[in-house]
Amino acid sequence: MPVQVGAIVEGTVSGITNFGAFIDLEKGKTGLVHISEVADEYVKNIHDYLKNRQKVKVKVLSVESNGKISLSIRQAALPKKKSTKPAEVEWIDPAEKQSDMSFEDQINQFLKDSEEKMAEIKLRNKDNRRGNGYGNRR
Repeated sequence: MPVQVGAIVEGTVSGITNFGAFIDLEKGKTGLVHISEVADEYVKNIHDYLKNRQKVKVKVLSVESNGKISLSIRQAALPKKKSTKPAEVEWIDPAEKQSDMSFEDQINQFLKDSEEKMAEIKLRNKDNRRGNGYGNRR
């Protein structure tokens, strides 16, 4: 059975170079794991991650017409992402949201709330000021 793209297979490290590692697969096939596909982090020295004759699980990235097989240890190690369901949100109908207040009362309430928030923001900003650099000289 030929090696299929996307399959995760087991292989043995047969050679290590400064740009990657050669992996022996089933039926005498050999593929290359590029150094960027060895780990999720930056790999400066591939010998810190792989040794000759080490068994590894690899994902088949591509199989070219000339027989070259591209492999990835990093992608084979990634856990499958679970599908996440969006959080339940209670939507409020705008018609239900309206209160017994008149439009003018709603505007006045909005202005009052807005002024309180602005005063709070200004007070917070005043405390955060460090000066402009001219008045603090000694």
